[in-house]
Order: sequence, then C-alpha cells, then structure tokens
Amino acid sequence: MPNKPKKDKESPKPSKVGKGGGQENIEHESSNRKTSNSVPPTTQLLKGKQLGSQTPVKKDKRQSSSRFSLSNSRELQKLPAFKDVPPAEQEKLFIQKLRQCCVLFDFVSDPLSDLKWKEVKRAALSEMVEYITHNRNVITEPIYPEVVHVFSVNMFRTLPPSSNPTGAEFDPEEDEPTLEAAWPHLQLVYEFFLRFLESPDFQPNIAKKYIDQKFVMQLLELFDSEDPRERDFLKTTLHRIYGKFLGLRAYIRKQINNIFYTFIYETERHNGIAELLEILGSIINGFALPLKEEHKIFLLKVLLPLHKVKSLSVYHPQLAYCVVQFLEKDSTLTEPTVMALLKYWPKTHSPKEVMFLNELEEILDVIEPSEFVKVMEPLFRQLAKCVSSPHFQVAERALYYWNNEYIMSLISDNATKILPIMFPALYRNSKTHWNKTIHGLIYNALKLFMEMNQKLFDDCTQQFKAEKTKEKSKWKEREDAWLKIENLAKSNPQFLVYIDPPGSGGPMDMETDVPLIEDVSVLKKTVEEGATQILKEQRRERPLVRRKSELPKDISTQEQQHPQRNHGPTEGQHSNRTLVSQYSRVQNRTGQETPDTENVSSKLLKDRRCSSSLTSQTPPPPGRRDGCRAGRSRMATES
Repeated sequence: MPNKPKKDKESPKPSKVGKGGGQENIEHESSNRKTSNSVPPTTQLLKGKQLGSQTPVKKDKRQSSSRFSLSNSRELQKLPAFKDVPPAEQEKLFIQKLRQCCVLFDFVSDPLSDLKWKEVKRAALSEMVEYITHNRNVITEPIYPEVVHVFSVNMFRTLPPSSNPTGAEFDPEEDEPTLEAAWPHLQLVYEFFLRFLESPDFQPNIAKKYIDQKFVMQLLELFDSEDPRERDFLKTTLHRIYGKFLGLRAYIRKQINNIFYTFIYETERHNGIAELLEILGSIINGFALPLKEEHKIFLLKVLLPLHKVKSLSVYHPQLAYCVVQFLEKDSTLTEPTVMALLKYWPKTHSPKEVMFLNELEEILDVIEPSEFVKVMEPLFRQLAKCVSSPHFQVAERALYYWNNEYIMSLISDNATKILPIMFPALYRNSKTHWNKTIHGLIYNALKLFMEMNQKLFDDCTQQFKAEKTKEKSKWKEREDAWLKIENLAKSNPQFLVYIDPPGSGGPMDMETDVPLIEDVSVLKKTVEEGATQILKEQRRERPLVRRKSELPKDISTQEQQHPQRNHGPTEGQHSNRTLVSQYSRVQNRTGQETPDTENVSSKLLKDRRCSSSLTSQTPPPPGRRDGCRAGRSRMATES
C-alpha cells in the first residue's frame, strides 16, 4: 500500500508537461515508427497511444519526427464561414481564422485530447484553402504577414536525430521513415501556403518583406524530414519561391550547395537529397547560355562528387538528369565529366556499377563526336573491364551498349582505336564466362565488329593469337629457368641438408606448380582417374569385419567367425592346423584311431570359442556356453 499514493502523485505529471507548452512528453520517444508507414493518420495516432505505455526499451523509436511547442490555451471558438458574412468583413474574418490556426496541438503523447478544437482548426484550414482558390482580390497587404506567420509557427521546428542507424548500417531503401503524427494539420498548412504562392493576386514585392533569407534557410532545414510526404510539399514550395523571388535565387543555390557539401564530406546522410536534385534539374534546364563559371564549378565540385556517397541509389536518377542537362547546355564539359565518372567508378559494388553504366549511356546519347574522341580510349578500357566482370548484370549492361544505334555509329567511326581495346575481353569471355546470356551478347558484339570492318577484325584476331603464343613462350622460359635453378641446387653438396623432407609441404608441392589443364576433356579424365584411384585405396583399407555396434569383441573370435574373408590362411587357422597335427600325434602314441581332420577341427573350434568367450567382456549366449561345456566333456573322455 505505501506505493499507491506515490502512483497517484506521479500520474498527473505527463498531462502537466503537455499543458506547459515548453517541451514534448517523454512518450514522444517511445512511440513506434515502423507501424506508422502504411496506415492513415487517425490509425497512426491510436497506435501512438498504445505504444506509449510500453517498456522503455523501445524509446529509440519515434512516431513523430519533430518536436512542437504546444500552445498554452488550445480552446478554439468556431468562427462563421466566409459565405455567412458580408464581403466587407471577410478580410477581418480571414485574419481571425489565420490567427486561430497558429494554435498547436499534441498528436503524439495524447492523440485523443482536444479532438473538438483540432477539428475546428482543420475545418478553418480547409475553408481558407477553398477561399483563396476560388476568390479573387482576397489576398490583401495585411494578409501577407499573417500567412507567413501561420506557416512559420506550424512548420518551422527542430528535427531530432533520426532513429535509423548511421554509417555503413544505414540503408535508406530498407529503413522505414518516421511519419509526422500531426500530418492532418501540416498537410492543410502546406496546401494553403502553396495556393497562396500560386494565386494570381500574389505580389512578390509585398511578400519579399516576410519571405526573406531567414525564411528560406529554415525551409531548407526541413528537407531533412523523414516524412516523404512533407519533403514532396517542400520541393514544390521551394520551387515556387525560387520562381517568384529573383533576389533569393543565388542564395537558394548557395545554401543547397552547402547542404550537398555537408552531405558528401561530413555526414553522408540526408533525407532530402533527391528532392533538392529534382529542384536543381529544373533550375539547370533554365540556365542561360553561355553557362556562368559558377554553374560549371557547381557541376564539377558538387554534382560529380555526389557519385561517391554510399547511398547513391536513393537519388541517382535525379543526379544523372542534372549531369545530362549540363552536358546538353555545354558540350565542352563532357571530358571532365566522363573522367570524373571513371575516377569514382566503383570497384566492389556491382549494383552501383550498373548505375554508372546507365548514366554513362545517357551521356553518350548526347555526346558530340568531337568530344567522344577525347574520352573513347579510357572509356572503352573501363567497358572492357565491365564486360569481363563475373557479375552477369554488370557484363550484360555493358554489352547492351552495342544495341544503341548512336553509340554504334560512334564506334564505327573510331573502330581502329576501339576494337583493339575491346577484342581481347570479348574473345576471352566468349569462352570463359559462366553465364550463357553473356555468351550470346558477346557473339552479337563480335558479329557487329566483324561486319563493321572485316580486315580489322582479322588483324585483331591474329594479334590476339600472337599475344597468347608470346605469353605461352614466356611461361615456358620461366619454367625452364626454374628447372635450371633446381638442377643447380641439386648439384650442391649441401642440397640434402637444406631440402625439406618428403610430405612437408614445401614450395614444390604448391598447387601452382601443377601443370595447368586447359582442355575440359583432359580435366574430366583426370578427375575420374583420381576418383577411381581413391576408391580403390578406400576398398583396400576397409576393415575385414563390418561391425554393427561399438561393443568390444575379441579379435581371435572375429577371425574364427569370418574365416572366408581372408584370402590366405590367418594366424588362427595356422594354430588350428598345428593343434590338429599335435592331436593326431597324441592319438598315434596312445594307439587310438586317428579321427577325421574336420571333426577334430570342429571340436577345437568349439573349444577356442569357449575360451575366447571367457576372456571377452560380452558373455556368450547360453547355447554357446552349453556347447563349450559339451566340448570339454567329450575331449576329456576321448583323452
């Protein structure tokens, strides 16, 4: 009972914190984020309440990815609709509704609280969205600061660290995002602000007093939100601001650059890189020609290093689009771009290598022939490595280049340089690659090369054969040199002192010293012969008795029980014959008739079985014991 008053005292504390408005409840951190990805917001809120009472082990999961400062007074009065008041009072009512929407509610620690006032705010936001969409001349000058204030109060907040893992364990495609619990209100605020920016009555000259650099900076910070729905609204909102406010364009590009620099060289994680690149894609598309030096530096110093990051797959389509847009604007950037891609080419990550091949083909689709000549040799050296890749998707994607008509026209114009680079890789993998699909694609590429320039193809074939012959001769020379060294060593008197004993695994026993078997049929024959030899050795070493249990048995008994398995006379058989001959001599001395050898042998065998059973740990069955007694009595009578 002494604990009961303590519980009663502690129970009001969470609601007290919720009303204080300074901080969120601790239960914000104990809600489960994984269950909120595929459910509507209302169900999500109920789940948040249930999970709030779980054990502290799950406090690292959050249902809400942000922390709001809750309003002290959250009781709202339902205001009349716009259609119910005269036009002269609509502006005043508009401002009242905007100020009413600055009240923030708790959607995480107690989602069922203030349901009536939450509905009042939601209805007011929906009504204002319809009001500015279907009416003209309603966005007057007093409305601008109120709208910006509503957006700032509802949207600008601190985003806590992600509950997803960091570093190499972070997988943006697998780790589920944290969804906003307050999304029913946030979505309407975003929609209202977008309709405000897109309205024909919107005047940037008035709005620039309130939508300034500080506003843009806070907006960009929200791109790190884990909720993809919010990032999608942010993308559209920032794009509208970039289009409306010419004075903020350079600042927006600079701040986006800073986000990219931090992402590449410091954190390697940010949730909004794909959305920012999508915005930049449309911005780059509108660049005037000739390109400014600032834009070229942006390509070389910001966009291209983005290929280094581990999470490239999350934003690669948007990144490739931006790069191609730059090359369409200025073809002279092709060479540094291709060389940078070859510099950042992945060595061990095959899916990333396939992405690079996709982007490279997009670049080759827009490349100028004069620029292709500058990069074709290092480019096709890398393609030759890709064709030789044991990962069939990498080899397949590289060989698909030969299905591109424009790329084939570029190859045809420069076949004398490209074919000698590609032919060894194509010819070698046409025989050695494990995947049959790759064989067909390689034969297709070789056929195209053959049709392109038959004489050049024959020359490359002869050159390849000559190089193989040269390699074999070098290998033979190397082997002969080692044999000479070995013979000289054997002629040394100290050879026997320092040589390794047989079977010690010296250098001459290494696998690399075994002659290489290139012919498959020879290899198969060798394997079969080796397997047959091992089988014979196993049969030769097999024990003569197949035991059905692990009980101890006497060896002499086993030899007497299975005499037919021994090809020659065993020791027991020799001793039996000796005993028979001795017994015959005794009978001759006593004048008795010599018994039949088989009868004597059977009697001796019974006697031996009896003696062996006495020495064995396993007692003989009763029948065998009786037989031994009978044998002894007969032997005593006969003697």
